[in-house]
Amino acid sequence: MLDAVHAAMNEDVGEIVSLFKVLSDPTRLRILKALEVQSLCVCVLVDCTDQQHSALSYHLKLLKEAGLVNSRRERSFQIYELTEFGNLLLKHIEKHFEKA
Repeated sequence: MLDAVHAAMNEDVGEIVSLFKVLSDPTRLRILKALEVQSLCVCVLVDCTDQQHSALSYHLKLLKEAGLVNSRRERSFQIYELTEFGNLLLKHIEKHFEKA
């Protein structure tokens, strides 16, 4: 029994820690909430967040690296959307806080 506890304590949790770091920023959470409503281009996200384009690009890069957001090019626009993982994670978080 104690072996299972030791094994659990020694598991690599780096990816989970990285995910929580990404989710710990209010701007990134607001981006996720906006993308939950619909896919958006960077220009709309810049307007909605009051962030500089370069700062917003950095947040979006971290969200993409965490597997929460994808992007695609439509003509001259970069469109961002939640991944299936991002959508499920956001729904679970919201559901938890609805009960509280």
